[in-house]
Amino acid sequence: MKQFGLPNNYRIKLAPYVFISPFYLLFLVFMVYPILFSLRASFTKWNGITEMEWVGLDNYVKLLQDDIFIQSIINSLILFFMYVPIMLLLALIIAVILNNGSIKFKNFFRTAFYIPNITSVVAVAFVFGMAFDTKYGFINQALGVFGVDKISWFGSPLGSRFAISLLLIWKWLGYNMVLMLANLQTIPYSLIEAAKIDGASTVKVFLRIIVPLMRPVLLFCTVLSTIGTFSLFTEPMILTGGGPLYKTITPVLYIYRESFEHLRMGYASSLAYAFFILMILLSLAQFKLSHMTEKG
Repeated sequence: MKQFGLPNNYRIKLAPYVFISPFYLLFLVFMVYPILFSLRASFTKWNGITEMEWVGLDNYVKLLQDDIFIQSIINSLILFFMYVPIMLLLALIIAVILNNGSIKFKNFFRTAFYIPNITSVVAVAFVFGMAFDTKYGFINQALGVFGVDKISWFGSPLGSRFAISLLLIWKWLGYNMVLMLANLQTIPYSLIEAAKIDGASTVKVFLRIIVPLMRPVLLFCTVLSTIGTFSLFTEPMILTGGGPLYKTITPVLYIYRESFEHLRMGYASSLAYAFFILMILLSLAQFKLSHMTEKG
């Protein structure tokens, strides 16, 4: 900086900003610019190659009448209620059990439950796809032992959603368990001891003490699960491809198809912004509901 003739005091003040400038430059180029570019593209008809054609709000009007996009939202809601309540309940119960000081090999079990979260989702999805295969899948082979006919899991909406839900529970159970276990360790054990001395059963301790004190982390896990469910891509892409009859397609999978398969970049950008707004509204609604529950 000396060659620019800057005084020493200015050079000293400017030096930290020079050192951190690469991060902000990369952030502007790879984050801010794409966001603003896609916002502009959402008001155009564009295939990613030719010149953009300005269409105003036509894309946003179209998406409100798009049956597949609406179906993708409905699919995400159905998947959410199929697996998230069960997953969070199991994660909480397992966290409470593993938080017990009398349990042996706690570190082993914590690691075992968390390993699925760091396993390649692509590999796991292929394994689940083979397990639910109609002819040679392990699930149908096991059901056949009890005299149950082979089920075409991926041939029906319910079977496809069940397979995806089971995969999601297997993958994310340990992650949520770790979050809840960390919060459990902040609860003073004296509260639990006092409740037991007063005659409270294990179930009452769980419902009256542990669950209320776990509300913040339960809300956090619910919000993350909501965003994760609506953002599903790999699992439905590999297991079902969005079928049958678009009954497992998700917003992100639909956006991918519109942009990279059908080359409707402008419309896909409007779908992405509509999806972003929906996620904000759902998160705010969950926070509002949580506050209302606490006050109630």
